[in-house]
Amino acid sequence: MTSVLGIIGFPIGHSISPVFQQAALDHCGIDATYRAWEVSPDQAGDFVTGLRRAEVLGINVTVPHKEGVIPYLDEVDDWAAEAGAVNTIVNREGRLIGHNTDGYGFLRALREGGGFQPQGRRVLILGAGGAARGVVLALVREGISRLLVANRTLPRAEALAQLARSRGILAQAIPLSWNQLSLAAVEAHLIVNCTTIGMAHGPDPTGTPLLLHQIPPTSLVYDLVYNPLETPLLRAAARAGAGILGGIQMLVYQGAASFEMWTGMAAPLPVMLEAATRAMSALAADRGP
Repeated sequence: MTSVLGIIGFPIGHSISPVFQQAALDHCGIDATYRAWEVSPDQAGDFVTGLRRAEVLGINVTVPHKEGVIPYLDEVDDWAAEAGAVNTIVNREGRLIGHNTDGYGFLRALREGGGFQPQGRRVLILGAGGAARGVVLALVREGISRLLVANRTLPRAEALAQLARSRGILAQAIPLSWNQLSLAAVEAHLIVNCTTIGMAHGPDPTGTPLLLHQIPPTSLVYDLVYNPLETPLLRAAARAGAGILGGIQMLVYQGAASFEMWTGMAAPLPVMLEAATRAMSALAADRGP
């Protein structure tokens, strides 16, 4: 019997997870298909309940379902409980267990792709949504020295800053404004964009949350946006002489952690990274210059 895996979201047509996950399954000789399902929020509960079938190994979960699926699960791990979000569901003989591999993927890409060790470093986070919460939790666990969270809605930034302060980290919320960002960025060792600014097909695909002159050349700029591979922020950071890291590695690393939970096999990371990068390059070629 062919096993079933996949990803749910709304919309979901942009996802490249089926490309690199299927490449990994085929490389490992696993008889399984990885699909993408567009599931509206009002259908999510019924969909998740139907995952208890024997042929379903599990699924990935993306926006807007990461929080909404939790009530339909039998258990969530500590990381997912703390983050308040699930991105991976594993079916264990009809029992659905929720995990969150975003923090793992973020940190692994930061170390291996960015060559950056976060302990004792100063960090600026741009945005305060679900992705930013996972990033903050990961960095706090790693023992950063100081955190600034910039967001258009200041109370949301303050909630993340308070989360960090409750774990002993010096943290402050600031508005996502040019003057405040200039002051915050100049002292940052690591700048992480957790907004959708610069994302293809997003609300501001040509925008950047920081301008070239605001980016210190001694920093690492990590943009969680992976479509396009080179965002306007990363182009500005490269011109400023800063280190840069795109979101494609985090995407693949968090997906690799899911793969290992479902299959019990080591994920073929080079295969997955190559497939993901090739898919993104093809999308860029289709968009044209």
